[in-house]
Amino acid sequence: MSDRKGVLTEIFKVNKPIIGMVHLRPLPGSPGYDPSIMGMKEITRIALEEARILEDNGVDGVQVENIWDFPYLKGERIGPETASALGVVAARVGEAVGIPVGVDCHLNGGRIALAAAIASGARWIRVFEWVNAYISHAGLTEGIGGELARYRHSLRADDIKFMCDVNVKHGSHFIVSDRTIEEQAQDAESEGAEILIVTGFETGKAPTPEKVKRFSESVKVPVIIGSGLTEDNASELLSFADGAIVGSFFKEENNWKNPVDGKRVGSFMKKIRSLRRELSDD
Repeated sequence: MSDRKGVLTEIFKVNKPIIGMVHLRPLPGSPGYDPSIMGMKEITRIALEEARILEDNGVDGVQVENIWDFPYLKGERIGPETASALGVVAARVGEAVGIPVGVDCHLNGGRIALAAAIASGARWIRVFEWVNAYISHAGLTEGIGGELARYRHSLRADDIKFMCDVNVKHGSHFIVSDRTIEEQAQDAESEGAEILIVTGFETGKAPTPEKVKRFSESVKVPVIIGSGLTEDNASELLSFADGAIVGSFFKEENNWKNPVDGKRVGSFMKKIRSLRRELSDD
């Protein structure tokens, strides 16, 4: 895999980078937002606190995400208020930590995420459906790679990279059921995805080692784990993947809705550092 890590190395400067999640509380415009209980000032304070905990305990980057904005709108229906809030918080997070920052917008809100990334200085965005289509909580969700590639080019923002899911979690992929995971990965690669993400069926669920191996061996771009990585499975899954995004495992009681637990993060990253040393000795 060493020949294909260029994009990841450019961003993170380490082998097997680990990205921690900054899960923003409900943002303006979402049903859960109530400024009398938690306005943007408190949302931002929590985001900064959790980003610093992640950095202090060794993660290599953080990804800012509007996960609490459910029920989700699909990309083209997401309003400018979400772009503004994501951009503001991501910018503050970037000022508070010395590690790279990325942006993710539910659901498949690539244009919103890219606009926020440009405004905040983020280094990447996550795109749930780059090519093909699936049935998500919000209905039929189609690939937006062509639209995003043109939007990025028009904004002269090629330094912001696309991390793209294949066969993404939380949905039914019967629309492309006649295509293997390898073929879907190759579709995304051929259409310009720069980093690919492989996941389990839902948040906190890991893909099988066999799936990660098949996936990784079918493409030449970097592949990272997008769900379910833990201390117990990290060595096996990262033997096939080039890095990972970790959300649930870094939270109290392994629940993404809970606060970040610095001890869990620190213990996990200690294992990752040991794994890196083992790989460097090989």
